[in-house]
Amino acid sequence: MEILEKAPAKINLSLDVLHKRKDGFHEVEMVMTTVDLADRIELSRLRSGAIRVESESRFVPNDERNLAYRAAKLMKDHYKINKGVRIFIEKNIPVAAGLAGGSSDAAAVLRGVNKIWGINASLHELAELGAKIGSDVSFCVYGGTALAKGRGEQIFELPSPPPCWVVLAKPTLGVSTQTIYQKLDAKTAFHPNTNGMMEALKQGDFDAICAHVGNALEGVTTKLHPEVNQIKEQMRQAGADAVLMSGSGPTVFALVGQDARAQRIYNSLKGFCTEVYMVRMLGNREII
Repeated sequence: MEILEKAPAKINLSLDVLHKRKDGFHEVEMVMTTVDLADRIELSRLRSGAIRVESESRFVPNDERNLAYRAAKLMKDHYKINKGVRIFIEKNIPVAAGLAGGSSDAAAVLRGVNKIWGINASLHELAELGAKIGSDVSFCVYGGTALAKGRGEQIFELPSPPPCWVVLAKPTLGVSTQTIYQKLDAKTAFHPNTNGMMEALKQGDFDAICAHVGNALEGVTTKLHPEVNQIKEQMRQAGADAVLMSGSGPTVFALVGQDARAQRIYNSLKGFCTEVYMVRMLGNREII
């Protein structure tokens, strides 16, 4: 038996950090949506009880450093499963990019082993388990568009954005999310209008969505890596409707309503960044 799961990247349309919590995490409000750039996860049963992770990418570890491995181990332990699984990861999402590639892989494994081992847990149960692996995993279990609160584990579904192009550009550097949060001062950081973004989504108002994009972490990352601002400026000059860094970065995305302008932005960045993608919003939630 083999199961194929798609693990799409996410972008943050809005990311606010309210304060640091007593447990050491930060209280956040994030409006996220999935885009059509995805890793492909193949899962098959093993007769032994082993968890085997394989990939052609040198950036994918095959042990507990990999969130996908940890997702399978968590399901195995939580539901007392004595079967094994082979997980092959076709890696298409850039690593350490602010696009939740590792979290989405973990979420895809949660959904996949749920089927392959016949557990039949609900998405809500999988999302609750996913919160033990990482802050973005709960959202990635559902996909679509949502508000994430708490440390990212409280998920509230939102309407999908209107169709548009998303141009993603990642400079040749990696960013540690932990480092960015450590350097963040929530009191002095920029705080986007989360309610304004949610209302824009409810109204299906593309212009209002573009007007309300914002990321509280952007100031920290751009101070450490000025290349992020250079990409943003290049996107603006090429005609983007909105430009923002995703997550803790360093990937920057442009929202573009017109095909020709999206292509122009994509072409203008190809010589500047090695990893540039022109994709569509996905917007639809997973179902079981």
